[in-house]
Amino acid sequence: MAGIGPISQDWEPVVIRKKAPNAAAKRDEKAINAARRAGADIETVKKATGGTNKAASSSTSLNTRKLDDETENLAHERVTTDLKKNIMQSRMDKKLTQSQLAQMINEKPQIIQEYESGKAIPNQQIISKLERALGVKLRGKK
Repeated sequence: MAGIGPISQDWEPVVIRKKAPNAAAKRDEKAINAARRAGADIETVKKATGGTNKAASSSTSLNTRKLDDETENLAHERVTTDLKKNIMQSRMDKKLTQSQLAQMINEKPQIIQEYESGKAIPNQQIISKLERALGVKLRGKK
């Protein structure tokens, strides 16, 4: 610390205060009771939509009408019966279990089970992996 000069201390007091209460704290029941005891004026105002959810429910009638008018069938495409039978037959011909086939194509056994039961949503990458592993063309013309 050479060359800086003499070191002196600052003895002025430092005052630390609490923050002023925010709006939520002012509405707190404890704060209101304390203000009443102190004799402060307290104003109570009732909001027009207080305690209800009218703002959120005002636009639902339009949405429900649209949903009621909707007639389109919104279901996912599932594996066809031809594809699931072809996968099952090819797997049986190679004498593989579902878990062995799944391990060959680096997928979970549940995926093979879903494809063979017809519950899976067709994924072209998985189908091409199955074609390579089983040595059979599963989609398109044979």
